Amino acid sequence: MSARKNSKISTDAGDSFGANPFGGLDSSGLPAGELKPKALLAKKKSAKQKSKGRVEVRREKAGRGGKTVTTLREFPSHIPLSTLDAMTFDLKKICACGGTLKGRVVELQGDVCDRVCAELNARGYQAVRAGG
Repeated sequence: MSARKNSKISTDAGDSFGANPFGGLDSSGLPAGELKPKALLAKKKSAKQKSKGRVEVRREKAGRGGKTVTTLREFPSHIPLSTLDAMTFDLKKICACGGTLKGRVVELQGDVCDRVCAELNARGYQAVRAGG
């Protein structure tokens, strides 16, 4: 039998991986930048984002054979149905449940109000728990 030739490339961080591609650059011709105070940077980050609108999150059980459903209603009229459809798909994945979009009402199976409220607030909506 013939011996196999070892044609593997070594990846043990030899000299070929130690070369810095930016080592030869010179920064003498660049303009000096201004350093902004940390207080101004912190103020910009903490600026409150404008809300996209109020959304009612409600847990319903009546007329559904005893099954619990979380409904999202009262989306602002300027939000297109395609956005609501995409949001329904994302919420179903995040909450690990089934659901549907009926008109402008999102229905998610199960009691997932807390997860939905957190996600809506993260997306810039004002989630309001309605009902009891």
